[in-house]
Amino acid sequence: MENGAKKTGGYANGEIETPNNITIKGILGLLLANIDCNDKRRLISLGMGDPSAYTCFRTADVAEDAVVDALRSQKFNGYSPTVGLPQTRKAIAEYLSRDLPYKLSPDDAFVTSGCTQAIDVALSILARPGVNILLPKPGFPIYELCAAFRNLEVRHYNLLPNSGWEVDLDDVEALADHNTVAMAIINPGNPCGNVYSYQHLKKIAETAKRMKIVVIADEVYGHLAFGDTPFVPMGIFGSLVPVLTLGSLSKRWIVPGWRLGWFVINDPCSTFKNSKVIERIKKYFDILGGPATFIQAAVPRILQQTDEAFFADTINTLKQSSDICYEKIKEVPCITCPYKPEGSMALMVKLNLSLLKDISDDIDFCFKLAKEESVIFLPGITVGMKNWVRITFAVEASSLDEAFGRVKSFYQRHSNQQEGY
Repeated sequence: MENGAKKTGGYANGEIETPNNITIKGILGLLLANIDCNDKRRLISLGMGDPSAYTCFRTADVAEDAVVDALRSQKFNGYSPTVGLPQTRKAIAEYLSRDLPYKLSPDDAFVTSGCTQAIDVALSILARPGVNILLPKPGFPIYELCAAFRNLEVRHYNLLPNSGWEVDLDDVEALADHNTVAMAIINPGNPCGNVYSYQHLKKIAETAKRMKIVVIADEVYGHLAFGDTPFVPMGIFGSLVPVLTLGSLSKRWIVPGWRLGWFVINDPCSTFKNSKVIERIKKYFDILGGPATFIQAAVPRILQQTDEAFFADTINTLKQSSDICYEKIKEVPCITCPYKPEGSMALMVKLNLSLLKDISDDIDFCFKLAKEESVIFLPGITVGMKNWVRITFAVEASSLDEAFGRVKSFYQRHSNQQEGY
């Protein structure tokens, strides 16, 4: 994972190579296959951020009604423009403009099939021979996979676990050169549960401006902040440095399967945005398949009419589950969480392998835990951190209690310190 683009798609000896990047879904599939079929207990997966699987997380009534009404209107059964329905682009621009010191135009917003497609758009638009991009470690592995397919060199900068997983800006400056085109940040953070302050985001913007690079702001968890630090969109600093904002309905509205995302250009000074860039983006969207037209048609109503009480309930539930998760981790000596989460749906814990007698690394830990306890954690190597583990806390409280009870049993069975436990 040090360089996700070491092996890229292409031709070697007349055959097509496939990138060998680790992916979350790939690892989770292997972990699921490792579950003991004879274990009568229910499987508890804390490996994937899909809260819709639990009854304590449900989307807003207005979102469901908007989709149903759009579908039943029979007005949205045909193709949409490849960049998205005009009313959808307008609604996204207005939604994001609420938190900005300037107004976005509908022409700044492009509708994507989830945030994953927005990531692919960003990297594809920036890619050209010889350039590189700076990605966080730990981070979201889809970036590395997209970069590999685009022959885009990846350089990883560190996040600092003992400083709230802030960006190591010295590391960023040391890694960048004249071929660096962009740096990506994820805020609120996946997989770390961090939320960046206004001051830290400003420092990131100032650093990017000095290096003359674009900032890709992955805000798929936008507004899902429940600690002392409020969510601040990176687009606030669009006058300092061009920002490509990526987001979706998936997390805030708890509808990841709807695949409704956006790619938005925050560049009020037009330092990055010009006719050639916009034309290139539009051309690229001509080859993409966007979200279903009736889902797009529902977006204006969803963004404009969702009650604040729905958001407050989601935040409250996430805070409660994150608190439970954080406290339960303290009961298992071999895992340590350096930072109490303030946002998103996941956190990182460090493994202390010296306390375990027969566990070689994070992959071994997660595979044995899955087999023996029917509990799934995500190995840290998947997100770039060997001998760490990512845990998703967007689950119901009873599942967290049961899962960590099993993890404690697993620790006792594999502990080097059984007598003193």
